[in-house]
Amino acid sequence: MKKVKPKSAAYKPNYTIWDEMMASADQPLPVEKRTYQLSRMYEGLHALETAEKPTRDDWRCVSDTVNLIETLVLEMGVCEDSDGLLDDAVQALAIAGNRHIKTGAPIRLDGKGIQAVRSILKDYADLLEVLPARTMIRCHRLTEKRIHGILTGKKKPHDVEIVNVV
Repeated sequence: MKKVKPKSAAYKPNYTIWDEMMASADQPLPVEKRTYQLSRMYEGLHALETAEKPTRDDWRCVSDTVNLIETLVLEMGVCEDSDGLLDDAVQALAIAGNRHIKTGAPIRLDGKGIQAVRSILKDYADLLEVLPARTMIRCHRLTEKRIHGILTGKKKPHDVEIVNVV
């Protein structure tokens, strides 16, 4: 008998190897894509800081950005986390997500978490302006692959936890 995977396990990446190969090796992503990413990222952070009821999409946009930085630092070696704020940001988002799951409280970051996440998002915004499109698309591809791996039980040593904010 053939084992059938549930539809939820289907993995369809946003970018393909062709997207990566066709992207500019020396110019940043087009301004429209950068603007869209940065808008979503900062809207999510603003909601986590001030909205009455931040949504899981707000949390996910911010978490996705932190995951992208994690890929740039740990897997691609494109930049360094010299201040150690990446781990603080990852922990802050995990704590906020877990608190929401366990208590139903709004998804909020503590003061240290806000500071770490803001700093990491600022770093991402700076990198997005200067790194070649090919590097950023590769980063997206590797991050998607890593997250899919985590969801299917393949964690790496630096993967703290995955939170499914409902």
